[in-house]
Amino acid sequence: MLRTLSRVSELPIIVKQLQKNAAQSGVAKTNNYATEATVQVNRPFKLHRLEEGPETTVKLTKDEALKYYTQMQTIRRIETAAGNLYKEKIIRGFCHLYSGQEACAVGMKAAMRDVDNIISAYRVHGWTYLMGVPPLGVLGELTGVQSGCARGKGGSMHMYSPNFFGGNGIVGAQVPLGTGVALACKYKGNGGMCLALYGDGAANQGQVFEAYNMAYLWKLPVIFVCENNNYGMGTSSERASCNTDYYTRGDALPGIWVDGMDVLAVRSATEFAIKYVNEQGPLVMETNTYRYSGHSMSDPGTSYRTREEIQEVRQKRDPITSFKELCIELGLITTDEVKAIDLKVRKEVDEATALAKGGTELALSHLWTDVYSNCLEPKLRGTNGYNIDHIQERKGVNH
Repeated sequence: MLRTLSRVSELPIIVKQLQKNAAQSGVAKTNNYATEATVQVNRPFKLHRLEEGPETTVKLTKDEALKYYTQMQTIRRIETAAGNLYKEKIIRGFCHLYSGQEACAVGMKAAMRDVDNIISAYRVHGWTYLMGVPPLGVLGELTGVQSGCARGKGGSMHMYSPNFFGGNGIVGAQVPLGTGVALACKYKGNGGMCLALYGDGAANQGQVFEAYNMAYLWKLPVIFVCENNNYGMGTSSERASCNTDYYTRGDALPGIWVDGMDVLAVRSATEFAIKYVNEQGPLVMETNTYRYSGHSMSDPGTSYRTREEIQEVRQKRDPITSFKELCIELGLITTDEVKAIDLKVRKEVDEATALAKGGTELALSHLWTDVYSNCLEPKLRGTNGYNIDHIQERKGVNH
């Protein structure tokens, strides 16, 4: 059993008591319906080299509750659809699902401003959706058809949109790239920052520590986010790392540990971190979370952990169920509204799935279009003997 799950049995009691307290003393109502509530985060933050941390008492409006629930549910449905398409052999190659980790992405996105950026690894179907790509753009890209956000050219690991620098297939490579994005923010003076996400499996990469060092010396506005789902591929974090307190591994860099299954805790921690990195320089944030599927679709996910462990997390820590129950208890969302959202999300994703399955691939001649964002030469470089003109169509979402 995971070391981080030692208090799982206590959580339902803790959550119910917190919900009761919030419902009694921190709810603003209009016409007997709650419009805003004050909520305590479920599990306390842990701090490294910080005297003060994120707010543990946060406000949640009805609109925010509806938005976060919809976003998390949409990500879950997209990933379920992607898993099914992979099993049908319609999606080929690699496919890494985010199911179970939705609160991490939705919480961070809730805190981001228009000038902020994010870069991550390859588990980014959910982030692609949050950064403005509709479900069809995600699923179409996975199936390799023209409706994909990169017109089917990129696939799972190469999805991009404005301020979203995509998923990266090289383990840990996104961390120094995200540091570079933060350098660009500082150079431009636009007040923006970058979230550089990586997993516990990538946390031992040397380039991660090189990026820490450079960011600290230059005081760059970057939040290094370790999404710790407790397993790097098929290896538990305890077997792979001598120090599993990833939020402390920046050495001189301050750090925050946050419950990655609590969307409001992640939002609060990210708001604090954004303010900190813009004033002081880089910070490490660890979101403790859990993935329900294997590392990728080729991994059954049960050879190194038990089915009972997975089921226990689903039952006691699921980020969507926990948030839904909290919002209903607070009176921010009704059961009818939940049903309406679930139906709408299912319909949208099902329709996107059908279109992604029935879509057509680009013609061969389109494969060498839009190679360069800003074409300075008329021909494609490195294609000796082929004499290929560069053509800019700019039809992808990232254009």
